[in-house]
Amino acid sequence: MKKLIVLACLGFIFSVSAPVFAGAQQDKMKGCNKEAKKSALKGDERKAFMSKCLKKDYILKSTAADPAEIEGDANAASGQDDGELTASAAEKSDQKGKMKSCNADAKAKDLKGAERKKFMSSCLKG
Repeated sequence: MKKLIVLACLGFIFSVSAPVFAGAQQDKMKGCNKEAKKSALKGDERKAFMSKCLKKDYILKSTAADPAEIEGDANAASGQDDGELTASAAEKSDQKGKMKSCNADAKAKDLKGAERKKFMSSCLKG
């Protein structure tokens, strides 16, 4: 009887904990799919990108902290040179400057966690 109870408890623990562990990987998969769609990748290029994206050390563009990292990845994916400036590149440059300024302000105020997130959100909007 005790063995049956232990097995039932273990089964319950594994059935409840499995979705929790799968959530992070599913979120990463969703993010990788979004990036692949934005880059309009197809076939072997998409396979190679998804393989690279799903690795542990890859940082999604939507969650990257450094705007330069995002811009560099976007230029590499689109094949643009650093010398080429398009309208969207100019907008990215403005956003990059704004992000640097807001990051510096948040660092000067020594903001962390939810306070920093709230400050950054309001700073980037205004």
